Amino acid sequence: MTSSMPDETWFWLIDDCFRNRIRRLIQVEPVLDHISFIEREQKEMIIEKAKNAGNIRAADLLLDTIINRKPRPVGWYREFVNALRLGGCKHAAVYVDPDELPAPSLEAENDHCIHLIELLVPNLVDKMKTTDVSLCCYTLDILTTEDKENILTECANNGNRSGARLLLRRIIQKPPGWFSNFLKALEKTGHKDLAQELTGVPLEEPSQEDITDEGNESGVLRDHLSENKDGEENSSISHENEETLNSSVDSVDRCLDESIDDASIHSVSDLYSDGPEGEKQEELTVNGNSLQSNDFSESDSSAGGFQEAEIVLRDYQMEVAKPALEGKNIIICLPTGSGKTRVAVYITKQHLDKRRIQKHPGKAIVLVNKVPLVEQHYRTEFGKHLKSQYKVERVSGDSQLKISFSDIVKNNDIIICTAQILENSFSQAKNEEDEGVRMSDISLIVIDECHHTQKGGVYNNIMTRYLKQKMKNEELRKENKEPVPIPQILGLTASPGVGGAKNSQKAEEHILKICANLDAYKIMTVQINAGELGEKVKEPYKKIAIAEERKEDPFGDLIKRIMQDIHEHSNLKPSSDPGTQNYEQWVVQKEQKAAKEENQKVRVCAEHLRKYNEALNQNNTIRMSDAFNFLKKFYDEEIRNKIRPDEENSTMFAETSETDKYLFKLFQDNQQTLQDLAKNPAYENKNLAQLKTTILEEFTKPEEARGIIFTKTRLSAIALNQWIQENKKFEEAGVKSSHLIGAGHQSIIKPMTAAEQREVLDKFRHGEINLLVATTVAEEGLDIKECNIVIRYGLVTNEIAMVQARGRARADDSTYALVASEGSGVVEREGVNVFREKMMKKAIEKVQRLIRKDYEKKIKGFQIQAIMEKRVRTKKKKQRVLQEDPSKVKFSCRNCSQLICSGENIEVIENSHHVNVTKEFKELFLVRENKALQERFLDYEVNGEIACRKCAQAWGTMMVHRGIECPCLGIKNFVVSFEDKQKKTFSKWSELAIKFPSFDYTDHVFLDVDDSDDD
Repeated sequence: MTSSMPDETWFWLIDDCFRNRIRRLIQVEPVLDHISFIEREQKEMIIEKAKNAGNIRAADLLLDTIINRKPRPVGWYREFVNALRLGGCKHAAVYVDPDELPAPSLEAENDHCIHLIELLVPNLVDKMKTTDVSLCCYTLDILTTEDKENILTECANNGNRSGARLLLRRIIQKPPGWFSNFLKALEKTGHKDLAQELTGVPLEEPSQEDITDEGNESGVLRDHLSENKDGEENSSISHENEETLNSSVDSVDRCLDESIDDASIHSVSDLYSDGPEGEKQEELTVNGNSLQSNDFSESDSSAGGFQEAEIVLRDYQMEVAKPALEGKNIIICLPTGSGKTRVAVYITKQHLDKRRIQKHPGKAIVLVNKVPLVEQHYRTEFGKHLKSQYKVERVSGDSQLKISFSDIVKNNDIIICTAQILENSFSQAKNEEDEGVRMSDISLIVIDECHHTQKGGVYNNIMTRYLKQKMKNEELRKENKEPVPIPQILGLTASPGVGGAKNSQKAEEHILKICANLDAYKIMTVQINAGELGEKVKEPYKKIAIAEERKEDPFGDLIKRIMQDIHEHSNLKPSSDPGTQNYEQWVVQKEQKAAKEENQKVRVCAEHLRKYNEALNQNNTIRMSDAFNFLKKFYDEEIRNKIRPDEENSTMFAETSETDKYLFKLFQDNQQTLQDLAKNPAYENKNLAQLKTTILEEFTKPEEARGIIFTKTRLSAIALNQWIQENKKFEEAGVKSSHLIGAGHQSIIKPMTAAEQREVLDKFRHGEINLLVATTVAEEGLDIKECNIVIRYGLVTNEIAMVQARGRARADDSTYALVASEGSGVVEREGVNVFREKMMKKAIEKVQRLIRKDYEKKIKGFQIQAIMEKRVRTKKKKQRVLQEDPSKVKFSCRNCSQLICSGENIEVIENSHHVNVTKEFKELFLVRENKALQERFLDYEVNGEIACRKCAQAWGTMMVHRGIECPCLGIKNFVVSFEDKQKKTFSKWSELAIKFPSFDYTDHVFLDVDDSDDD
């Protein structure tokens, strides 16, 4: 075809018709080498675009530059066509040159070849000897010198599979004819099986006449139809072969039309990918089939969808990953939202690829500290990017998997789990149980939020095992013995903190200890204002909104008067003002002391004072009505539990003390006044008004708003959410809120299950909710969509939490606000955290500048110290356990002090649940409704709460374990007496240094059968 149109008009026409094809066929850097009519500055911009956003985006910029450049020099059009040819982009040149436009049949045939490659990407990258094939392709002239060099470099740096993907991306950009030569290259390099898979028929050596100058796929794919320049069609294969090959192509079409989600084509986007993280995907049309193209970027499709996006790191991400790619242990410290997890996915993939090439398959375990993060990392990162190449599984306490953890580890390549599950499995292996996992079974451990790797934490328990084995290995080497394999360690954090340090020396020591605990070769950081990271992570605008103190607080004053009456009744003299944290600590100490002294009057009064103190806190944080409802609910529950119907008197107090009666009457006498005061808006705290103003300022702006409010307690999160939903002003501003709280059972408030948390977060991501009211559960790790506004509502903890919360404000022009009352000290504490954050950054820089020899010496010292301290603690614990046996302790009700049982009556289920299934114990308690009943995917279920029959004090829960009712005791509800008459209270069973026997299911199930009245 020849065109008489001017070059400018013709170029505009082909750009309009063929841009989508041309942009995928151009490699901008080699083409720019041969173009002289584009200025150097513009060339540099295009090359920078290729590095940051991918080749396809850069090709767009190149075409736009040519179209928009005026005036253009004479001969520019022919120079551009020649540049495409000389730069190895001959296929692109075919579409640009008006005399060489390909016939539609040739285009369709070439597209079928591309589809075949796409379908077999997993097999090709897994089996192909990339170096040999690339050299053969070069000799057959389907790769340029630059292509060959780039592929060989990719193989050397990132492994065979990565090089294979680059080779496949390059060859499908070549002019028709590449497929025949690629098959020949496969055959010559010993890959006949792959060549046969691509064609669907046994490979035969094509004759020379089968390969025309135009490069049609003669004798290979369809029926040797070749379109000559004069338009004449020529057929040169038998009818039988034509039917066979047509059938092969038809099967490709059926596969594309009917099996788009088949696992065999998950990696199609390895061939077509573009754009930096988070950019909108472009649609790529190949022979009528629409694919999502996202060059060198993460795909938004799910792990089980059509594509699996190639993982290509930004420059700053690659910079921090380098030591890990060399096999070294590192800590990656990057801000929230900068792609730490993506770096971990890339490192994991490279690690497993390398191990596979070396014929020593790897095993990676990703550890998290919260159950929701297990599913998140699986769905959005590790599963999404690696599931088609490796077996990926997730395990947590919320999992429904019934097979053992050791089997899961054995049968998968990547396991994402909560850290305690791995620690439990290590313990089983140490006890020589078959189900345990050993450190040597793992080749890579990724530790998310690794700043928690400190004394007493589960991360540190795991790493102490690692350090012990590392030191044993040093001894084995000295004895010329084979060391035990230990995994590579990769830690991820946004902020390691300073551990409460008050000076730079202590801050540096804290950083070194974290590095020592993780055995880190180096802690890797990037300056936040450096290049790409500065664009990716932008500091939000910070503002502090101070609410003035309320002038009158009759509701709070009345609560304080009630508390004063209780002080006088119990002869208690507080050392701090009610409503403060110090008062809370004081009253807890009084309650514990009274329980040990069997002083029921003081113990019960202290318990009630604690509730009133909490109501004062709520009065200063949320609505007065919320504080009143909290108290009313507590007293309603207490009265319901402690007053039982009697035949003669339906409201008789059953075993209720005079103190209980006094406290019930005191509240009832003041209940109506408190309720009336709570309804008067004039006395409401000013914090809510300030919070309302802050929220509306953001949600009334033209752009769409999305935000998070962080608050201290679960109760305040629920109450604030209710306040927002009941306020019409927020509804008018388009605010759609929900609360997000933790899943633990330590609080009096019913927790959210992991499933409920996921549901809320999914709604937040999809815009059904645009404001979360959350506790600190949302500060760390959870993948929460970019926010315009993050508010810390009277909540200031440490510098780590500040950095984490602030990092949630990731959108452009976002705001980080602190709302607090005047004189609360919150602003001052925030200032301290800002100072500590600066001190942390300086400490990290100082540690990074240490001479290697000095760094390693300090790290080794801290490691030895940590191991010795662990040994001492373990030894002391064992000595205590050996000194005490269960029969030497007695348990009494914390409230009424009646003796309940001896330690010899207690057994343990699954190393965690302490139960008493004796007949005598059953006579001492009653079962009532369990308010926090939760669905659990375990071998037991919780049916109700057990309580003292005499005083109604809660004792624990009634479990059904494999069909047997087992009263499960909470040690915090009892006073423990020792042989020496000493009495103690405990909050956890682990604090009581006694080893109780394991629950023998067989013994108890037979007893249960004997007692049954059933046939």
